[in-house]
Amino acid sequence: MNNKIKLAVAGAVLSATSIANAGIVIPAGDWTVDINGNVNAFANWTDVDKTETVTGAIATGEDALGEDRTQGINTGLLPSWLGFTGTTRQNDVDVSFTISFQPNASDNNAAGDANTPLNRQAFLTFGDKSWGSVKVGKDLGIFAGDAILNDMTLLGVGGGAANSGGATTLGGIGTGYIYAAWKGQIAYTTPNMNGFQATIGITNPNQFSNSGTGNAAYQDRFGVEGKASYSWTGDVAGKVWASFATYEVEETAAIDYSADVFDIGATITSGNLGLTGYYYNGDGVGTTLLGAQGHDGAGNKRDSDGGYVQATYVIPTGTKLGLAYGISNLDEASGETGGNLVEDNERWTVGAYHPLTKHLNLVAEYNQIESEAHNGNERESDTFSLGAILFF
Repeated sequence: MNNKIKLAVAGAVLSATSIANAGIVIPAGDWTVDINGNVNAFANWTDVDKTETVTGAIATGEDALGEDRTQGINTGLLPSWLGFTGTTRQNDVDVSFTISFQPNASDNNAAGDANTPLNRQAFLTFGDKSWGSVKVGKDLGIFAGDAILNDMTLLGVGGGAANSGGATTLGGIGTGYIYAAWKGQIAYTTPNMNGFQATIGITNPNQFSNSGTGNAAYQDRFGVEGKASYSWTGDVAGKVWASFATYEVEETAAIDYSADVFDIGATITSGNLGLTGYYYNGDGVGTTLLGAQGHDGAGNKRDSDGGYVQATYVIPTGTKLGLAYGISNLDEASGETGGNLVEDNERWTVGAYHPLTKHLNLVAEYNQIESEAHNGNERESDTFSLGAILFF
């Protein structure tokens, strides 16, 4: 499985078994083409316990008819994936391209053919192990990328499963970390220096907006994102990392501010045990999506922070059992009091991920999500999921 398909790689890393190290590899003249990806789908049953109004809630509420139970068959946090990566070496430079497509299992249309595919990757790289590499194009964001790649629900569902017909679920997005998202970027990554590596890049700034939908057409400068990490091997192997993002946000003449966020995380494995811890802290970056609810109506910035802890253990059958807790907090801006803006989104996840074959994992998950507003309003939903994910 090519390491430039980041989410597929993460699935392989997180799997309880050894998934193939490459997809379908085809020599093609000067190029080597790797076709890789996954197919997954999950049956989800969600029960809503509390359903008060909470703006920015991750927990699901009742529908318009007051129904408090729902079910559906959805793609999980990781969309079904078909990726093409070509690599070659020319003039002492390693050159590659990656293009990927993400069809989904979720579709509420009567004919079953309204499923809108995603297009998350289209980038090129060039470089050499002696001086590093440059990436140009659309790929996973640099800030918070490691947070999602180390989330055990990447093989499963996490939050957001009650929204049948959606493209993907949320995993721990909004309940422990901000979504890294898929961004146009130009980034430089250093060579691997005995386990240490760093990346710095500029990103498309127009995705950043208070609504979280990327409707800010003009910004004063590019976004800047970066990270540094150190990995090691041995009986106790692991990785520590830190990343940041900074954006100059201009939505109106009165709303113009700098939004900044950083994170730090670590993951270690020892034998069959895996542990992950993660924390982020931001100013004006909001919650769930980078920029969503980042300021009030007058342009005053809101502070936010959160993180998650996760423990997994592989039992003798090869099944990986996991327990995770995550929370995302959003403060009110100066002068805001008692509104229904979300104060925190909180998640508990219990999961079992069983390798039926080298490529195929069966998954069972239970997710409890609680959302509370600053005025005391609450939402709570519980989801049980069963499904499968196959990598190739």
